[in-house]
Amino acid sequence: MKYLKDLARRNLKEKTAILRLDFNTEDNWRMAASVPTVHFLMKKCRSVVILSHQGRPAGFEAPLSLRKKALSLGKLIKKTVIFVPHFRFKDIRGLIDASPAGSVFLLENLRFLKGESENSAGLAKQLATLGDFYVNDAFAVSHRTAASVVSLPKLLPRYAGFELEAELKSLNRVMKNPRRPLVLILGGLKIEDKLDLARNLEKRASAFLIGGALTLGVLKRNIRKAIWPIDFRRENGVIKDIGEMTEKLFSGKIKSAKTVIWNGPVGDIGRKEFRSGTQAVARAIARNSAAFTIVGGGETVMFLKKLKLDKKIDFISTGGGAMLDFLAGKKLPGLAALESGKF
Repeated sequence: MKYLKDLARRNLKEKTAILRLDFNTEDNWRMAASVPTVHFLMKKCRSVVILSHQGRPAGFEAPLSLRKKALSLGKLIKKTVIFVPHFRFKDIRGLIDASPAGSVFLLENLRFLKGESENSAGLAKQLATLGDFYVNDAFAVSHRTAASVVSLPKLLPRYAGFELEAELKSLNRVMKNPRRPLVLILGGLKIEDKLDLARNLEKRASAFLIGGALTLGVLKRNIRKAIWPIDFRRENGVIKDIGEMTEKLFSGKIKSAKTVIWNGPVGDIGRKEFRSGTQAVARAIARNSAAFTIVGGGETVMFLKKLKLDKKIDFISTGGGAMLDFLAGKKLPGLAALESGKF
């Protein structure tokens, strides 16, 4: 795989970069994570064309337009971002060629096109006409088989952006040679994905702390090294959060760890009265300054940010499902696309 830093000494003043980012978050934290990549390309290239998506639209849906994202990105990079509200590719190419050097463009939500989710080779060919090389800085969608993630990079010289490189470095660190004890906290949904992760890291991990919806879905499944809640907070008999004794149990395991990976809340954090367990986990991780800590999953990261504890974490992964698949040892289609092909 080639990385953006490999282009540091190349003359790209007449080149246009196609940059795949992920803007599919409640706020713009994934966008902010890729600002260094955008700045690098702005300085090196004639122009930058950004591709992204939002939501799961069935055709055009105005609330899922990326128009507002162009304004948000412009504020982050301190430059006007030219929003392109259509997919007339010849016209877009003409606009790029006619614009001044240093221009940054954002295309409309790619998922408005059926071919994006279907990994259409035809759409990939049209997108490829917009630039000279491709950069993936969207780890969070690299487990998806989408045209802009899988088919497009195979048509152009391709590179991993700075944020994607950081993701691979941090996740490979815990995959290959983690400092032990390695403790994983697994909550939320995506139960099967987390089971795959647990099986793959079973030999490396010291403990899996299981909470959230996983306690309902996998309580009777045999996961070696799993530590289950010993008490719960309930509503009408339904488990809504881990209990106070479990908070202390989990916090103690986290305190003694040298590597911590967390994905998924351990309670119903949509309700204030059921956030205590997840708050306890977050604070225990933040207090353990001796450990290398990784947190992933959009809901989990947003919760950390609301507690203002995100700066206490060594690495916040922009990926949710992508992080789970990577740690489960699965091959991510977007990463495979960066490694294959004729260029």
